[in-house]
Amino acid sequence: MKLEVNYTTFCEVLQGESLLGAHSAVIDRISFDSRRFVDGSNTAFFALKGEFRDGHDFLEVAYDKGVRIFVVSDTVDVSSYPHAHFVRVRNTLEALQDLSAYHRSRFSYPIIAITGSAGKTTVKEWIYHLLSPELRIIRSPKSYNSQLGVALSLLELHADCDLALIEAGISKTGEMERLEKMIQPTYGVFTSFGRAHEENFTTVEAHFEEKIKLFGSCKHTFISESIRMEDSTKKSIHGDSLSANGFKKELALLPWTDSVSATNALTALAFAKAFSSAYPLVVERIPSLPRLAMRMELFDGINGNTIINDTYNLDLDALTHSLDYQLRIAGDRQRVVLVGLDDDNAFRKEEVTQAIQAYAPDYCVVLKKDETFHETFTNALILIKGTRQADMQRLAKQFRLKNHKTFVEIDLSIVRENVMQYKSLLRPDTKILAMVKAQSYGSGVEKMAAFLEQQGVHALGVAYADEGVELRKQGITLPILVMNAEEDGFDDCIQYCLEPAVFSFRQLDLFIRALIDQGCSDHPIHIKIDTGMKRLGFELNEVERLCQLLNAQPEVHVKSVYSHLADSDNRRDKRFTEHQIKHFHQATEHLARHLNYHFDRHILNSEGVANFPEAQFEMVRLGIGMYGITGNTTFAKKLQPAIRWYSAISQIKHIQKGESVGYSRSFIATEPLSIAVIPVGYADGFRRSLGNGKGGVYIHESFCPTVGRVCMDMIMVDVTKLHVREGDKVEIIGKRQPIGKFAAAMDTIPYEVMTSISKRVHRVYLD
Repeated sequence: MKLEVNYTTFCEVLQGESLLGAHSAVIDRISFDSRRFVDGSNTAFFALKGEFRDGHDFLEVAYDKGVRIFVVSDTVDVSSYPHAHFVRVRNTLEALQDLSAYHRSRFSYPIIAITGSAGKTTVKEWIYHLLSPELRIIRSPKSYNSQLGVALSLLELHADCDLALIEAGISKTGEMERLEKMIQPTYGVFTSFGRAHEENFTTVEAHFEEKIKLFGSCKHTFISESIRMEDSTKKSIHGDSLSANGFKKELALLPWTDSVSATNALTALAFAKAFSSAYPLVVERIPSLPRLAMRMELFDGINGNTIINDTYNLDLDALTHSLDYQLRIAGDRQRVVLVGLDDDNAFRKEEVTQAIQAYAPDYCVVLKKDETFHETFTNALILIKGTRQADMQRLAKQFRLKNHKTFVEIDLSIVRENVMQYKSLLRPDTKILAMVKAQSYGSGVEKMAAFLEQQGVHALGVAYADEGVELRKQGITLPILVMNAEEDGFDDCIQYCLEPAVFSFRQLDLFIRALIDQGCSDHPIHIKIDTGMKRLGFELNEVERLCQLLNAQPEVHVKSVYSHLADSDNRRDKRFTEHQIKHFHQATEHLARHLNYHFDRHILNSEGVANFPEAQFEMVRLGIGMYGITGNTTFAKKLQPAIRWYSAISQIKHIQKGESVGYSRSFIATEPLSIAVIPVGYADGFRRSLGNGKGGVYIHESFCPTVGRVCMDMIMVDVTKLHVREGDKVEIIGKRQPIGKFAAAMDTIPYEVMTSISKRVHRVYLD
């Protein structure tokens, strides 16, 4: 976000009263959540009033973080904020919307407004996937389509763009008019019309009329084939209904066969065809359209069942989508549908039943609130749906297979905050490449890559091409740098738009030959320079020859030049790192003089950012630091550990004097003691060297050393002095035993601990 609005204009746009007169400030960013920023300089804080929180209660927190411009609607004691300026408005949300409308009016490229009862986010993301390689596109983050979400999306507009995709959602009368005023759409996309939120409108017609208010001033509106509309209404919004007849060949390339996906794909394709100057390239991307995450979750259930838990709401359109999804993935398995109705929705039983019967499940039951259910199923696919008030989550828990006593927690909110702390050390225009190699340091590469993409990192880094391929298959669209690009992975790099790091002439020659064989040119690569690490990379005396080769080969395009610091965590003696930075600067200057285009430079890893931020160049690489791990004791105070590892006591045994515990009888009791058996072992990453008291865990906040040798799947620990029971929680890594302490007991570093935690250990993501 880079608004560049001076204070006088800011007040005029908001139609607000400046309580302390004129000010010379320039506002670049806005915030409404004091938890979401570190540096409040050039930030205007809007004190929004929500259902659960009032932004006026957090003025002091924002002030302490450096905010000096506040937009308020309540009376404020300005004397408590001696260096701040306040703009008082009637309604802070409406003022924010006015600001977003003003910001939108500063740009002349097309703004596409997308609305519909379902499919908005899917169509938006698929349009982006089909067009973004050729066009620079801004799109609403996630499903930001509310009165606040649209405003925030529009404030991200900037000049370096070709078009913007903005979602718009409504739930009651009057909302679409405000959204249309903000968005001022050039074109419209109408994905579907269903019954979501129909209770807030007097008639179906009134609901429909509210929807199409978004398109009144559009040059053209793309109308999904699923929507029935009068010709006169189409004419009023300059709309055309789409037809699959002209896209049969393209739709045959879809990786899914369900009707919902086909309808959404048709809408996205029709729009992409109208805007693309290279439609054959668009068609090539159809098979790789990403399957977007839904509100539903899929998990293993008891008796070999698989559970589709979609207990978010009971909108009939969403129910239809869930039934369609169940039918598509069921195969030969029995399909079971369990739906819950609260008292307020009991009258809908007949229409819900009819909707379900259209999909002919093997078993269906509609439950009233608090009604118990005791039927058993085996190897079935069970869809659980219902209103929140019907408490269908209770039933989902009843069917869940409880087989994960040992699990790792990854707190995504902490990862987000840690990334922001690193950002606070960087210039606003410095890019971040997030390293997700080795299963994102053991945290789970697919989940972390998707999360980091949402946080706005500029690129991802993996070790090998196959890791990048998996991310592409999961729908990740960010640039992906392959650090150890091998000859066997070159075809994957080309096919999946992965960007190899090039570190030798032989490797560069082989990759160019692969590109020639496939008729490719201008493929992005990253040049690795060895400045003293003595691993992979071109030597400084090879840069001249490298420049000549790069200028002679149109098949490749240098996107970045980088190097690795060997001693970035050494703050006592910085000479070697400074030597590396100097040589990197010399090498990149030489490359810049001989290549006639811009490339980014990066040499700093997480420790480098903390210790040598002056060498950030255009990009930095964040890895394990995102999880709160750093050797910089000062900066460590600003980070939080994001990884926790837990288990539970399986059994408690009482050992008599002279009895042995574990393999090889390496422990003989010298006195009576009690031990707890815990289901974690060296196959999980709890190394064998931690046996016989070298390591341990925390139970009830007390350290319990290991007894005997670590087994493949179990450890035994001393709990003699504790009052414990089977099932009690065990901390392996957490508040009492940080990962650094655990690593020290293993005579290793946190990197190895994280990457050694087995895939069989269940990962739980918190946010």
